Amino acid sequence: MKKFIILLSIFLLNSCEEVIEVDLISEQPRLVIDASINWYEGTNGNNQEIKLTLSAPFFDNQIQPANNAIVTITDQNNNTFNFIEENESGVYKTTTFLPQIDEEYTLEIIYNNEIYIGTEKLKSVTPIDYIEQNNDGGFSGEDIEIKAYYTDPANQPNYYLYKFKTDIAVTPTLEVYDDEYTDGNQIFAFYTEEDLQVNDEVNIEHYGISKQYYDFMFLLLQQISDQGGGPFETQPASVKGNCINSSNPNNYPFGYFRLSQAYQTTYIIN
Repeated sequence: MKKFIILLSIFLLNSCEEVIEVDLISEQPRLVIDASINWYEGTNGNNQEIKLTLSAPFFDNQIQPANNAIVTITDQNNNTFNFIEENESGVYKTTTFLPQIDEEYTLEIIYNNEIYIGTEKLKSVTPIDYIEQNNDGGFSGEDIEIKAYYTDPANQPNYYLYKFKTDIAVTPTLEVYDDEYTDGNQIFAFYTEEDLQVNDEVNIEHYGISKQYYDFMFLLLQQISDQGGGPFETQPASVKGNCINSSNPNNYPFGYFRLSQAYQTTYIIN
């Protein structure tokens, strides 16, 4: 019997040494558009940036910037804001943007002789009223929980994005909300992290978003939850944003063009 177990162990060890090659389907890189225009409370919103990169194969850890693009945003009054690339970084910046609530803006990107277009409205947000801390949360009754309360405007549809960032987690926690069942009420966004301790800082950002962006993020976050990954992990299916390639529709981009009034604050765990 001992001899059989030893032979079986040797067989299993040898089997583990076999290299399995995964043959993945590769395609040409697509443009990835990170165009989040945020008008933070207490600022004039003039300074904005857009990040352009290229998609990469599954096992490629390098993120390649999309260089030498022509990037503009135009409002309904035909004001055009030019975004200029900074040091071949793929980050395009402007200092002249003029934010206006419920104004419709059009993003145009010319890259590799193809034209990408996205249209969206700048949505308002209500500020955070107060933050509540509970030290007896979670299944163990020992986790720290944070609730950020805000008052939803009555008699109008509203959609929100919350972002919670700490030094503990590698990626921020994102949550989206709609006021379908809470219209006009004071409601809260919820955050918990089992490793939170006294004096840890939690950066909280609250954005007003459109229904279209809410639907986009809802699907994206649902995929993340199902797969147990993060918002920057490879997703099982492509969730298309609101930007199209008007020159070559088959070469569609990834990402989204969003404009939000935003509120941010830092909460210190006590």
